This record gives sequence, structure tokens and C-alpha cells, in this order.
Amino acid sequence: MMRAFVMADAEPKELPFLEGVAQFEHAELVWLVLDGRAPGAADWIAEQKDIPDIARAALMAAETRPRSDLVGQGVIINLRGLGKTPEDDPDALVSLRFWAETGRVILVTFRTPLALDTVMDEFLSARISDPGDLLSAFASAITDGLDPDVANLGDALDDCELKVEVANIHPTRRDVTRVRARAIAFRRFVAPQRQALAQLSSAPLDWLDDDDRLHLREGADRAARMAEELESVRERAMLMHEELTDRRSELMDARALLISIVALVFLPLTFITGLLGMNVDGIPYAHQPWAFWGVTGVCLFLAILVVGWFVRAHWISGD
Repeated sequence: MMRAFVMADAEPKELPFLEGVAQFEHAELVWLVLDGRAPGAADWIAEQKDIPDIARAALMAAETRPRSDLVGQGVIINLRGLGKTPEDDPDALVSLRFWAETGRVILVTFRTPLALDTVMDEFLSARISDPGDLLSAFASAITDGLDPDVANLGDALDDCELKVEVANIHPTRRDVTRVRARAIAFRRFVAPQRQALAQLSSAPLDWLDDDDRLHLREGADRAARMAEELESVRERAMLMHEELTDRRSELMDARALLISIVALVFLPLTFITGLLGMNVDGIPYAHQPWAFWGVTGVCLFLAILVVGWFVRAHWISGD
């Protein structure tokens, strides 16, 4: 996918890619969107000699993290946001690679970001008129989309804690681990994204006005808040995991203790019945009619005696 959006004479429109490229010297803003996987995208980027080498390399880099680097009056900025097809994305957040300069913004993606449609609608509604507006719109759209997911992670962990504390129901360790893993995956990109947006908001660029800087700082503040929330979720999930592990150990210890008590109660009884069950002559009272009930009474007495000792030793409750 290679698309071109042009703002000319205060009128936004989408043009065929090459026609949009040709408008760069005359339009107020040319926004080029390239899918890095599309045939010809890498070749076209490599042919743009008016773009610094470092910017061309950054646009097609295999791995990225949020960053903001000035190159003259242009800026390389990488952001991360939710993708439209999370089941097919290797990362929790997909990469958006920008080269922005006066009158032109080039965006390269290798997955489809969820924020792209939102910003396209804003552009075609004439609410974006310069590169600063475009970047601040992406910052807002990304944080708007990510904020509910971060909140949902906290809510999911709240549900787990409620089950443990109120209903005494053990949520599966897999659920807690899933929340923790997603929080770590998000925080890996959200934390540096705050720094990238903050750096961009204070960059000495002629095409960034005060309103753009304000929106970028707001995006940075929201990213910082989300990073703090994700760190809290990660720590709470770790504590929850430890608590579940402890409870599991306690449950196994209690069951092992119960098995040991039962075994110890029956140990002397097994000895007596085994001794009297030998197939040899000379077993006392073998032919007496009361012998069976006598042995049963002795076994019952010993069982009560052993259980009483366990109660006295506080191995089992006497309540």
C-alpha cells in the first residue's frame, strides 16, 4: 500500500502516490503513507536523495523503539501503537516510522496501526494542515487507543485480587501471567514513547507551533501515566503470582499433612492386624467367639488415642 494525502489551498484530498509526490514543492502539506512490505516501497525510499541517509535507514529498519532525533529542520520519530490485527502481529504494539520536515511527512509501517484510519479521517476533514498537526494527531490517536487497554489490564488484575480476597477462589496462574506479560510488553514501548514525545515537543522546529507542542506534551504526559500504571500492574501481578504460589504450597502442605496423619493413625492398626493375620499356629484367642470384637475394640482405642495425641500436639484442630 502506497498512498498520498495532499493539503493544497486548504483543501485536503487523496491522490495517486506519484501525483502526491509531485505536489511536494507546491502544497502546504504532503503526507505519504507506505507499507514497508509492499513491492517497490524499499526501492522508492532508497531513491529519495533529498532525505538524509540516517532517516532512510530509520524508515526501513527491521527493529525499532520509540525515538525522536533532529536532523536539520527535519525529525526522525518512531512511535508505537495498537495494531488492527493483533493476532498476526509479533509485537504488542506496532511501529510507525516518520520522517517529518517542512511541508512533508513520510510514514512507513510494516503492520497496520489502529490510529491510521483515525488520523486519515481527521486529515480529510481538514483538521490537519501541517506536519506538526499530523504528528500531534498521531500522538493523540495512539494514546486514545492504548489507554483503554492499559485500564483493562488493571481491571483484570482487580478481578483476580477480588476473587482471592473476597471469594477465596484461586484465579489460574495462567491468567495472572498473561496480564503481567502484556503489561511488560506494553511498558517496553510506552516508557520510551513518553521521552520521544517530550523531546519532539521541545524541538526547535519552525513548523511546530505552540498548539502542536501543547498536544505533544499532553501525549507525553498520558504516556508517562500509562507507563506508571503498567509498572503498577506488573508489580501487582508479580505479588499476586507469589501469593498464588504460596497458597498452592500451603494447600499441598496441608494435604500432605492430612495424608501423613491418616497413615500414622493406621500404622499401629496395620501392625496389629498384620500380626494377628499370620497363618501360623499359636495365635492367642483364635477360637474365642469374642476375639474379633476384642481386636476391633483395641484397634478403635488405639486410633482414638493417636488422634487425641495429634489434637494435643496441635497437628489437627480440636474444634
